[in-house]
Amino acid sequence: MASLIPCPHCGRRPKEEFTIKGAALERPGPDAGQAAWMDYVYLRDNPRGAYREYWHHTSGCRRWLVVSRNTATHDVTGAEDAAAGKGGKA
Repeated sequence: MASLIPCPHCGRRPKEEFTIKGAALERPGPDAGQAAWMDYVYLRDNPRGAYREYWHHTSGCRRWLVVSRNTATHDVTGAEDAAAGKGGKA
């Protein structure tokens, strides 16, 4: 059975309708130094377990979502609209 993503707008949809875009990290403040921005833009952890990522519902509502999934088991535990919940914390 295909993995289903619980889109808050379209309901449960196959993962093939989505494009994964990367970690949902908290953005540095405007006064953050160059090192903080370099880390935010270029460095990523490779965690095992619970993780939050930005996904785009490319073949559906075209909304950005923050999807919570387990990187070890690939189980999706939830999704929220990125604009509604600020998304940002990993």
